[in-house]
Amino acid sequence: MSSLRRLALALCAAPLALGLAACNDEPADGPPRGEPIAPIAAPAGQSWVETAAETPEGGFVIGNPNAPLKLVEYASHTCHVCAAFAQEGAAPMDEYVETGVVSYEIRNLIRDPIDMSIALLARCSGPAAFHPLANQAWQNFDELMATVQANGAALEQAQNAPPAQRLQAIGQASGLLEFFAARGISNDQAMQCLADTEKSQLIATRSQTQSDELRLSGTPSFFLNGQPVEGTSWAALEPVLQAAGAR
Repeated sequence: MSSLRRLALALCAAPLALGLAACNDEPADGPPRGEPIAPIAAPAGQSWVETAAETPEGGFVIGNPNAPLKLVEYASHTCHVCAAFAQEGAAPMDEYVETGVVSYEIRNLIRDPIDMSIALLARCSGPAAFHPLANQAWQNFDELMATVQANGAALEQAQNAPPAQRLQAIGQASGLLEFFAARGISNDQAMQCLADTEKSQLIATRSQTQSDELRLSGTPSFFLNGQPVEGTSWAALEPVLQAAGAR
């Protein structure tokens, strides 16, 4: 059994455990389809890619708030398929967002304590930093997970820490503090974010609720204008965006 899997079993209290349900067998209308949509200019001096906000669902969206095409990704920071999507699709996705036609929201589905730790750290600097930090974690996925695997014993010991200190201990043992420090999150700031048990509980609750309500079968899962999109890769998603009118 891998160190990450053992850690998940040892440290995931019930509120942090994500039970992904079976796929929804009910028929759906499918993603929208339409003619090419003309670009929508951002306000003078602004960029749609740098326009960011936290949503009522607890996700983080970039792009035109009134974009006709609204893409939502349910993702895990410890999911290698999510990492592969980000590595292939992050740059071209920004190009679609910059047109003002597509907005792109990421919502966390939490699988394990490492996942939760990254989710909290990516939130440390506010909505504008979430997408860049989350993308950095996925771009460096193999390096991060190798560090986790190499420090499995120390990570498992974190289960003995008090709840408010548990994710701090995980952040230290996993190398996440150093990783995010190199990207502008100071050690003190990171430790404060990881100690926010109210926020971690809210993230976990939303993760479980959304997984149950949408009957998600895994990550990443995509929805365009509220309709599920088949596939988990950029190669599968881009044609759907284009068929809906994105260019």
